[in-house]
Amino acid sequence: MRERVETVIVGSGQAGLAMSYHLGRLGREHLVLERGRIAERWRSERWDSLVFQSPSWIMRLPGYRYEGATPDAFMPRDGVVRFIEDYARLISPPIRCGIRVTSLERAESGRLLVETEVFTVEADNVVVATGPFQSPAVPSFCTELGRSLYQVTANRYRNPGELPSGAVLVVGCGGSGYQIAEELVQAGRRVYLSVGGHQRVPRRYRGRDFAWWHETTGASDRVVEGAAARARAPLLTGTEGGHDANPRELASRGAFLLGRLQDICGGRLRFVNELEKSLARGDDAYDIFTRAVDEYIEKHGLTVAAPPERDRRHAAVPNIAELDARHAGITSVIWALGYRYDFGWIRCPVLDPEGRPVHRRGVSEVPGVLFLGLHRLHKLKSAFLWGVGDDAAYLAEHIVHRASRTMTRGEPMRP
Repeated sequence: MRERVETVIVGSGQAGLAMSYHLGRLGREHLVLERGRIAERWRSERWDSLVFQSPSWIMRLPGYRYEGATPDAFMPRDGVVRFIEDYARLISPPIRCGIRVTSLERAESGRLLVETEVFTVEADNVVVATGPFQSPAVPSFCTELGRSLYQVTANRYRNPGELPSGAVLVVGCGGSGYQIAEELVQAGRRVYLSVGGHQRVPRRYRGRDFAWWHETTGASDRVVEGAAARARAPLLTGTEGGHDANPRELASRGAFLLGRLQDICGGRLRFVNELEKSLARGDDAYDIFTRAVDEYIEKHGLTVAAPPERDRRHAAVPNIAELDARHAGITSVIWALGYRYDFGWIRCPVLDPEGRPVHRRGVSEVPGVLFLGLHRLHKLKSAFLWGVGDDAAYLAEHIVHRASRTMTRGEPMRP
């Protein structure tokens, strides 16, 4: 027989647990289904040396926050897992781990059917809280490298020691790509870093961390609409206590910068001739942020440190249009090009032709199908550990309103 529950939450990372907290607070029946363990992606899809990209003081979930002795430090990966585990123990969600959801569709009754590998659940609402890091983006031409090169995506990379000896090509200069490239440089490896668009910001500015300014100025609460929802995240690192993530500086330490990888033919890597433009746009993003902070300080009369002197002279970065992987000694390629959504298991009409959820503030056009924890789902902070709680609270209230419109118990909810 099918189980019946008012709401099913798919995923028990920060988003799923925040959703469970708010539904529990409102006394709403729900069930959390998790394919692996609580915070599974933090456990098995992050490299060994990863540290949280913001200071510990900002780590908070609904009804819970960091209260340790080192609020300005940056928490290592395993510490983040413990933080989420501790939260789960605190809120005691009705969770079943080791349960993989295989499909979501609407039943003839009007409710939603959640199929798993072992049972079926019928629900009025399903909150998809599987996170934004689902299927690593890898270009189709990666097969041109052949089997002689070791290839791995950023979510499967662990440490420099797992790579064969030789040079390493890191493709992508977002948060993961940059930090992995930096780790490899520190390990004494010859590193080639393919740089595309990136949003460079200061780790600290005028005596405060980037995260502090982002919250204080209200930037993190900015509502996102349209194309802005796909904008790049700030390039940050908490490695070694936090410092600026700057590709130019990494080049001064021995990394070889390349433009965006365009294609591969016969073992030859071809790059778009826009490396200097990409670096300049990163510098512009840095300047835009610091100017906005300066204007905020002046407007509100804050007493903070004086702005630092900036050396705007940049060493010329040679442009390399092509590179022979074998002659360059490249034996490993790490793909760090971000992620694509993988919602093929959702058989309700809630996705666009690219497979991206169509929603407004997490609410799809199919009654009861909700999304949580996606990049910029509603605000700039929506996908972050400290920002997901606001969206979870909104969706919990939405569920309550839907329930209030049900005329008789057992009647399927209507839009």
